[in-house]
Amino acid sequence: MNQEQLEGKWNQVKGKLKQKYGDLTDDDVTYSEGKFDEMLGRVQEKVGKGKEELKAEIASW
Repeated sequence: MNQEQLEGKWNQVKGKLKQKYGDLTDDDVTYSEGKFDEMLGRVQEKVGKGKEELKAEIASW
């Protein structure tokens, strides 16, 4: 899954992330145009996974 696909699917994915990782907040998963990597970094920090690992997990949904 490339970044464009991931960004397009984000509204669906953020709910699943919040369910799986209960400590994520709305602020953690809020995507702003041009700041996707920043948001993904916040999620990585909270869940303790690498960027590629997190992207692969998301792509599997």
